[in-house]
Amino acid sequence: MGRNHARILAALDGVEFVAAVDPAVEAAADGRPGPGGVPVLRDVGELLALGVDYAVVACPTALHEDVGLRLAEAGVCALIEKPLAHTAEAARRLAEAFEARGLVAGVGHIERFNPALQQLRARLEAGELGEVFQVVTRRQGPFPHRIADVGVVKDLATHDIDLTSWITGQGYATLSARTVSKSGRDHEDMVAVVGSLADGTMVSHLVNWLSPLKERFCAVTGERGCFVADTLTADLTFHANGAVATEWEALRAFRGVAEGDTVRYAFPKREPLAVEHERFRDAVRGAAGGIVTAREGLRTVEVSTAVLESARLMADVGGTGLPALPGTAEPDGPASGVTATVLPSGAPPAPGAHGRVAEQTT
Repeated sequence: MGRNHARILAALDGVEFVAAVDPAVEAAADGRPGPGGVPVLRDVGELLALGVDYAVVACPTALHEDVGLRLAEAGVCALIEKPLAHTAEAARRLAEAFEARGLVAGVGHIERFNPALQQLRARLEAGELGEVFQVVTRRQGPFPHRIADVGVVKDLATHDIDLTSWITGQGYATLSARTVSKSGRDHEDMVAVVGSLADGTMVSHLVNWLSPLKERFCAVTGERGCFVADTLTADLTFHANGAVATEWEALRAFRGVAEGDTVRYAFPKREPLAVEHERFRDAVRGAAGGIVTAREGLRTVEVSTAVLESARLMADVGGTGLPALPGTAEPDGPASGVTATVLPSGAPPAPGAHGRVAEQTT
């Protein structure tokens, strides 16, 4: 993923991409330039000596906390790949470290910048679907060999947890999960989650690394029909409830009575990673909003932790076991013994940044 960030940073207006850090790359040993033509350094300390304004952290999840805390201590803003950290405790320490210093910290939940999901969210906010009944996601594909330190819940399901809360504006109220591990690794490689959001909306997530079929599917069903987003192709389709009665009895029995028009929307489709970087650059410059804050990233890690706990106990998790969205009441329901609080909004942007950036990757 670091090479993709380097590609975007090297061409990003208003940013001078100055260095990358990767102790595992040969270029760091012999001084050859790395991706984007910048020098590859061996250690974060060498990077900090350059006086950068912000850095992208795209190293293994278990190292996010150490690298992120070093950046925060040095007064450097950071865009940290998702998940924010390997545990909820580590994610909280990161969020608090950047907030305490007034630094911008974002999390790379790239699906928020997928044009299909941005269109979907805007249409839900405009009330085009009416009351929302259900959100269903499927994220399936073959095992990515780059992942070694977390399972499919932290690596992939965090996408669906974040996007579901984001498009609906609702936190998770209850959930139940089951996991399996079939690939011989230490971590789970398949998870199924069912649950409900704070407003009663039903949710369902199916995520795995075991399928030869790559699928990125999100369907939102409501009183006026169903939106279907394919984030691989950035397509958004609306299936409307029928307004014309079907008089042909045999056809009605086969198709049902609620099938209406189907519309596939046309809209501009920009690369999500480029949009994500533009929003973070603007946040470092002082623009409000537009990024996934560290607090939001923490909340997603907390929900993913609850997913794993539910699977471990083979029991439902709800009530105070799940974090609420900022500005909302905690959901009612039986407590799981896991403490959660209503989270405040993200940290304020840092003033006076100059657009110099480096990337931490390994």
